[in-house]
Amino acid sequence: MDTIRIGIGSDHAGFEYKEDIRDQLKKNGLHVKDFGTYTAESVDYPDYVHPLCTEIDKGEIDIGILLCGSANGVAMAANKHPNVRAALCWENDISVLARRHNDANVICLPARFVSLELAIEMTNLFLNTEFEGGRHKRRVDKVALPLK
Repeated sequence: MDTIRIGIGSDHAGFEYKEDIRDQLKKNGLHVKDFGTYTAESVDYPDYVHPLCTEIDKGEIDIGILLCGSANGVAMAANKHPNVRAALCWENDISVLARRHNDANVICLPARFVSLELAIEMTNLFLNTEFEGGRHKRRVDKVALPLK
């Protein structure tokens, strides 16, 4: 896990959690690129989601962590990117299954609906869970729409 390239971003509703999660990951020796926001002032979440997910599309970031109030907005914006599989997570088992069964590469956390402790736990589980492959790979391979 120490070579994984992690990106993190949020809007104003997720700002405080983003700061704490980023600091916790860095304290654990991980490299984390912070895509903002950098204050609690009201902002538009796509302005932070798209730059992070563009780097996933380019292969420059491996795993993304996105936060907003409900996590719906960041998940919707993230999943517009062809190489992103963003999962909205609200409990530990969901974050594990998002990686294990869906090969999710972005975790979306609802800062207004989970505790900071749970958000950190879900993030750590997400980062430390491997994709199971097998029958799940066949399904994940069908997620992307063919280019026209």
